[in-house]
Amino acid sequence: MDKRTPMLSAVTIRPLEMSDRTPWCDLYRQYAHFYQSPMTDAILDRSWSWLMDPRHPMEGLVAESEDRQLLGLAHFRACPDPLIAQDVGFLDDLFVAQDQRGSGIGRSLIMGVTAKAQERGWPVVRWITAGSNARARQLYDKLASATDWVTYDLDVQR
Repeated sequence: MDKRTPMLSAVTIRPLEMSDRTPWCDLYRQYAHFYQSPMTDAILDRSWSWLMDPRHPMEGLVAESEDRQLLGLAHFRACPDPLIAQDVGFLDDLFVAQDQRGSGIGRSLIMGVTAKAQERGWPVVRWITAGSNARARQLYDKLASATDWVTYDLDVQR
Protein backbone atom coordinates (compact mmCIF):
# COMPACT_ATOMS: atom_id res chain seq x y z
CA MET A 1 0.00 0.00 0.00
CA ASP A 2 1.32 3.45 -0.87
CA LYS A 3 1.57 6.04 1.87
CA ARG A 4 -1.62 7.54 0.42
CA THR A 5 -3.97 5.11 -1.28
CA PRO A 6 -7.11 6.65 -2.81
CA MET A 7 -10.29 4.89 -1.70
CA LEU A 8 -13.90 5.50 -2.64
CA SER A 9 -12.67 8.12 -5.15
CA ALA A 10 -12.92 10.86 -2.50
CA VAL A 11 -11.33 9.23 0.57
CA THR A 12 -7.68 8.39 1.17
CA ILE A 13 -6.47 5.82 3.69
CA ARG A 14 -3.09 6.88 5.05
CA PRO A 15 -0.89 6.63 8.15
CA LEU A 16 -1.47 9.08 10.98
CA GLU A 17 0.72 12.19 10.88
CA MET A 18 1.73 14.63 13.62
CA SER A 19 -0.54 17.28 12.08
CA ASP A 20 -3.57 15.01 12.67
CA ARG A 21 -3.51 15.44 16.45
CA THR A 22 -6.57 17.71 16.86
CA PRO A 23 -8.96 15.90 14.48
CA TRP A 24 -7.71 12.53 15.75
CA CYS A 25 -8.55 13.59 19.33
CA ASP A 26 -12.06 14.49 18.21
CA LEU A 27 -12.58 11.12 16.49
CA TYR A 28 -11.07 9.17 19.39
CA ARG A 29 -13.32 10.97 21.89
CA GLN A 30 -16.32 10.02 19.71
CA TYR A 31 -15.08 6.41 19.66
CA ALA A 32 -14.79 6.33 23.46
CA HIS A 33 -18.26 7.88 23.79
CA PHE A 34 -19.72 5.24 21.45
CA TYR A 35 -18.37 2.49 23.74
CA GLN A 36 -19.25 4.46 26.91
CA SER A 37 -15.60 4.43 27.89
CA PRO A 38 -14.13 7.29 29.91
CA MET A 39 -11.76 9.54 27.98
CA THR A 40 -9.37 12.04 29.51
CA ASP A 41 -6.66 14.30 28.17
CA ALA A 42 -4.11 12.01 29.84
CA ILE A 43 -5.44 8.98 27.94
CA LEU A 44 -5.43 10.94 24.69
CA ASP A 45 -1.86 12.14 25.32
CA ARG A 46 -0.55 8.67 26.06
CA SER A 47 -2.38 6.99 23.18
CA TRP A 48 -1.17 9.68 20.79
CA SER A 49 2.41 9.30 22.03
CA TRP A 50 2.23 5.55 21.32
CA LEU A 51 0.92 6.18 17.81
CA MET A 52 3.67 8.70 17.06
CA ASP A 53 6.51 6.62 18.54
CA PRO A 54 8.08 4.43 15.82
CA ARG A 55 9.43 2.12 18.57
CA HIS A 56 5.95 1.45 19.96
CA PRO A 57 3.97 -1.38 18.34
CA MET A 58 0.73 0.63 18.07
CA GLU A 59 0.13 2.23 14.67
CA GLY A 60 -2.69 4.22 13.16
CA LEU A 61 -4.38 4.75 9.83
CA VAL A 62 -6.94 7.42 9.05
CA ALA A 63 -9.53 8.01 6.36
CA GLU A 64 -9.14 11.50 4.94
CA SER A 65 -11.58 13.33 2.66
CA GLU A 66 -10.54 15.41 -0.35
CA ASP A 67 -10.85 18.53 1.82
CA ARG A 68 -8.47 16.94 4.39
CA GLN A 69 -11.11 16.14 7.03
CA LEU A 70 -10.50 12.97 9.05
CA LEU A 71 -13.52 10.68 8.72
CA GLY A 72 -12.32 7.54 10.48
CA LEU A 73 -9.43 5.82 12.22
CA ALA A 74 -7.91 2.39 12.76
CA HIS A 75 -5.35 1.50 15.43
CA PHE A 76 -3.51 -1.79 15.02
CA ARG A 77 -0.39 -3.65 16.12
CA ALA A 78 1.54 -6.88 15.87
CA CYS A 79 0.50 -9.51 18.40
CA PRO A 80 2.56 -12.68 18.95
CA ASP A 81 0.65 -15.96 18.55
CA PRO A 82 2.71 -18.71 20.23
CA LEU A 83 0.58 -21.52 18.76
CA ILE A 84 1.76 -20.65 15.27
CA ALA A 85 5.03 -18.99 16.36
CA GLN A 86 4.22 -15.89 14.31
CA ASP A 87 3.02 -12.37 14.79
CA VAL A 88 -0.56 -11.74 13.75
CA GLY A 89 -2.25 -8.38 13.37
CA PHE A 90 -4.57 -7.06 16.03
CA LEU A 91 -7.02 -4.28 15.21
CA ASP A 92 -7.58 -2.48 18.51
CA ASP A 93 -9.82 0.39 17.42
CA LEU A 94 -11.89 1.05 14.32
CA PHE A 95 -14.13 4.10 14.14
CA VAL A 96 -15.97 5.96 11.40
CA ALA A 97 -17.63 9.32 12.05
CA GLN A 98 -21.38 8.94 12.57
CA ASP A 99 -22.34 10.86 9.42
CA GLN A 100 -20.00 8.71 7.29
CA ARG A 101 -21.16 5.25 8.34
CA GLY A 102 -22.29 3.00 5.52
CA SER A 103 -20.09 4.83 3.00
CA GLY A 104 -17.41 2.13 2.76
CA ILE A 105 -14.88 3.89 4.98
CA GLY A 106 -14.86 1.12 7.60
CA ARG A 107 -14.19 -1.48 4.90
CA SER A 108 -11.43 0.73 3.43
CA LEU A 109 -9.75 1.13 6.82
CA ILE A 110 -9.85 -2.65 7.38
CA MET A 111 -8.39 -3.15 3.91
CA GLY A 112 -5.65 -0.67 4.81
CA VAL A 113 -4.79 -2.74 7.89
CA THR A 114 -4.97 -5.89 5.75
CA ALA A 115 -2.43 -4.41 3.33
CA LYS A 116 -0.08 -3.70 6.24
CA ALA A 117 -0.57 -7.29 7.47
CA GLN A 118 0.32 -8.66 4.04
CA GLU A 119 3.45 -6.48 3.88
CA ARG A 120 4.56 -7.83 7.26
CA GLY A 121 3.67 -11.47 6.71
CA TRP A 122 0.95 -11.58 9.35
CA PRO A 123 -1.31 -14.51 8.43
CA VAL A 124 -4.40 -13.05 10.07
CA VAL A 125 -5.82 -9.84 11.53
CA ARG A 126 -7.97 -10.24 14.64
CA TRP A 127 -10.28 -7.89 16.46
CA ILE A 128 -13.09 -7.87 18.99
CA THR A 129 -16.25 -5.83 19.05
CA ALA A 130 -19.24 -5.45 21.31
CA GLY A 131 -21.91 -8.06 20.66
CA SER A 132 -24.41 -5.21 20.44
CA ASN A 133 -22.50 -3.41 17.66
CA ALA A 134 -24.88 -4.79 15.02
CA ARG A 135 -24.11 -2.33 12.24
CA ALA A 136 -20.36 -2.89 12.38
CA ARG A 137 -20.85 -6.64 12.72
CA GLN A 138 -22.72 -6.67 9.41
CA LEU A 139 -19.52 -5.41 7.77
CA TYR A 140 -17.25 -7.69 9.80
CA ASP A 141 -19.32 -10.76 8.88
CA LYS A 142 -18.69 -9.95 5.19
CA LEU A 143 -14.93 -9.58 5.61
CA ALA A 144 -13.90 -12.04 8.32
CA SER A 145 -14.99 -15.12 10.21
CA ALA A 146 -16.50 -14.78 13.67
CA THR A 147 -14.80 -17.08 16.16
CA ASP A 148 -16.07 -19.04 19.14
CA TRP A 149 -13.54 -17.41 21.46
CA VAL A 150 -14.87 -15.51 24.47
CA THR A 151 -12.96 -12.52 25.84
CA TYR A 152 -12.41 -12.03 29.57
CA ASP A 153 -11.07 -9.05 31.53
CA LEU A 154 -9.53 -9.70 34.95
CA ASP A 155 -9.41 -6.53 37.05
CA VAL A 156 -6.03 -6.73 38.79
CA GLN A 157 -6.61 -3.56 40.82
CA ARG A 158 -9.49 -4.75 42.97
